[in-house]
Amino acid sequence: MAERSSVNLLFGVLFGFTLQRSRFCFVSCARDPVLFGNTRSVNALLLSLAIMTVAFPIIQNIQLQSIGKIVGQVHPVGIHTAVGALLFGFGMVIAGACASGTLMRVGEGYLMQVIVLIGFLIGVLLGVLNFGWWYDRFIAEAPVIYLPQYFGWIRAVIFQLGVLLVLYFFIKHYSSRKKIKI
Repeated sequence: MAERSSVNLLFGVLFGFTLQRSRFCFVSCARDPVLFGNTRSVNALLLSLAIMTVAFPIIQNIQLQSIGKIVGQVHPVGIHTAVGALLFGFGMVIAGACASGTLMRVGEGYLMQVIVLIGFLIGVLLGVLNFGWWYDRFIAEAPVIYLPQYFGWIRAVIFQLGVLLVLYFFIKHYSSRKKIKI
């Protein structure tokens, strides 16, 4: 147990160090191109999504001796997804950071982010306490959309990489029109 705790602590410290040094925050991916003319964070996000698009099927289909096969988590998609995304997005804009950015800034000593973290925790608690109500009314009947189920893994990966490539070229075109730094 102590060995696992040590590994978890080491991973947490390294992850926190990486977040702090990279200044990576999902809010910055949407905010920085518009406010500061910098698309580097959104390009980094697209690159990380592309890497995971290719890596996840490989990781999921490798039979690991110690833990067996890794099973993905696929959940229903519906109006609840769009409403939740909008509420979360508005919350990030008001807070000035995403969850990881908030944790990073709390670690740096930003007192305003402590208030944001408390609000985030209250919101999560309320969501957990009321999840059954939301599930019964909005989630239970929503469809599960899993691209590999419809297209197979290879075509699903190609499709997703294509979408990411279109987004990259859209951002590149936007940045060249605005004469901003990529």
